[in-house]
Amino acid sequence: MSRTTFQELLDAGAHFGHLARKWNPKMAPYIFDQKNGIHIIDLHKTVVKIDEAAEMMKELARSGRKILFVATKKQAKEVVAEKALSVNMPSVTERWPGGMLTNFPTIRKAVKKMNTIDKMKEDGTFDKLAKRERLQIDRQRAKLEKNLGSIKDMSRLPSALFIVDIQKEANAVKEAARLNIPVIAMVDTCCDPTQIDYVIPANDDATRSVEVILDALCKAIQEGLEERKLEKEKTDAEEAQASDAPAAPARKLRARKGAAVKVETEAEAAEAPAAEPAEAAAETVEA
Repeated sequence: MSRTTFQELLDAGAHFGHLARKWNPKMAPYIFDQKNGIHIIDLHKTVVKIDEAAEMMKELARSGRKILFVATKKQAKEVVAEKALSVNMPSVTERWPGGMLTNFPTIRKAVKKMNTIDKMKEDGTFDKLAKRERLQIDRQRAKLEKNLGSIKDMSRLPSALFIVDIQKEANAVKEAARLNIPVIAMVDTCCDPTQIDYVIPANDDATRSVEVILDALCKAIQEGLEERKLEKEKTDAEEAQASDAPAAPARKLRARKGAAVKVETEAEAAEAPAAEPAEAAAETVEA
């Protein structure tokens, strides 16, 4: 069963493309028709592409990998931030920092600086600073939080990117391509789909369109996370059972060894009194 339907996408306005005079010919396979100078996207193909992307994202989530959500345009950033947070995935919704992927160690240093400021506030060091220094540090912390707060838990490069509007997020697409990170993206009729690994042809300017597609993808991610949790619980239970299994035979072996030692001790004790009269009789004969 498809993760979304033709009617849901139609109601969300996902079929509206850009002006026909601004189209990219490479999007021709995904265009159904033209009406009033606007291209109409073939939603049957959109449904298929959503399912393909959802399965891929589900597998990544099940294997414990991270997917970075990127959308800085006004119509999409709030929805993307909310949906990414619901499945515990990092997101960039304010501004794409240059070198976010290709210069990831430097980005991590900035995140560590933010964590250092938080520790200063917790242990009381921050309160000992001068008022001017505190204000400067607060401003710095607010700026870091705005740009990098949503990726502070991302300790390594993401395994995939989900992008809304590849023209606006061209830098993110280029960095991902340079590092061979797969890209899933909503692609409108004015964009070049050849640089995207998983193309979802759809209207990327309508908030409702973005929300419907993200709902389907995030549900797939949630399924992957739940399956991962169940697999982990099953593995832990099997390991616990395996560690307890040898304990019973070991106890039985120790019990058998203890019984054998006890029998040997009793036998020695029974033979000892008989030896003493024999030795005494020998001494009498010699005398």
